[in-house]
Amino acid sequence: MARVALLSNPRSTGNRALLPEIRSFCAEHKDIFHYEVEHVDQIGTALKTIARVKPKVLVINGGDGTVQAALTELYHGGHFGSQTPPVAVLPNGKTNLIALDLGATGDPMVALKRVMEIAEADMAPHIVSRELIALTDGSLMARPVLGMFLGGAGLADTMLFCRYKIYPLGLPNSLSHFLTLLAALFSILFGVRAAFLPPMPSPVKVSVLRHGQFQGHFALLMVTTLERLLLNTDLTKTGMRPGALQLMVIEQRPMVLVRVLIAAVRGRLGRGKVSGLHLERGDEIRIEGDRSSVILDGELFQANSGRPIVLKHTSPVPFLRLAV
Repeated sequence: MARVALLSNPRSTGNRALLPEIRSFCAEHKDIFHYEVEHVDQIGTALKTIARVKPKVLVINGGDGTVQAALTELYHGGHFGSQTPPVAVLPNGKTNLIALDLGATGDPMVALKRVMEIAEADMAPHIVSRELIALTDGSLMARPVLGMFLGGAGLADTMLFCRYKIYPLGLPNSLSHFLTLLAALFSILFGVRAAFLPPMPSPVKVSVLRHGQFQGHFALLMVTTLERLLLNTDLTKTGMRPGALQLMVIEQRPMVLVRVLIAAVRGRLGRGKVSGLHLERGDEIRIEGDRSSVILDGELFQANSGRPIVLKHTSPVPFLRLAV
């Protein structure tokens, strides 16, 4: 039995420089079972093989698409039966939101070594449960795609702007995200429309089952099962209704954004009412619009007229938190 199974995607951007060091480290530690895939289509076969060595921990080393595909296959494939090992995610993607939520920050090699330390002792204090977002088009036969963070409306447009306009410049991720944020804020605050700025978001309707709906132009639409949302908001401490899916919607109005940013800087976001900011929790969320894009853990989906995007949650999945 391997103590740690490591699933790597050599084609992810972060692995182009890191993978030789990863391979060398694994060669020196015989209790790591390292499996590399060239494409996400191979992840099912990879997990089937990994299940045979019965690892204590499954570590995912790849970009957002690799993590999303691995979580989907892990949940649907049933390769581990009822003994699914806790999942750890190395901070090796563009955004690293899942890794950040699980306490994995900075150097992926440091995170991998930390996983090894935890796996050598009692892991129980480090195992946490997270539901996953299950995305479908609402049809009964649809196979859900699973993830943990979804961005829509203006947030999705901004993420796509970053992907296709900023990342190709070859800048460090932190600088790319900072420039994207400045462009988005400038566009919203001053109402400027230009090819070098994120586009105006299309109107969408967001419905939370049994809790009402929101409709209009939104600067930000976000759904997650992570503990923390963007802007340092924690819905687990806001006294809101129960529900695994956490929703944040910010209306596309300059003064709304100013009020939200002030509340975020003061650490008050989610603790009091901010006009134009909508925070909800629920068990089912529908997103409707005409060619309105959403991004689930790096993968693009689109809501069209008569074909909404439907979000539900799964039963809890074990993850490994690296920070105590």
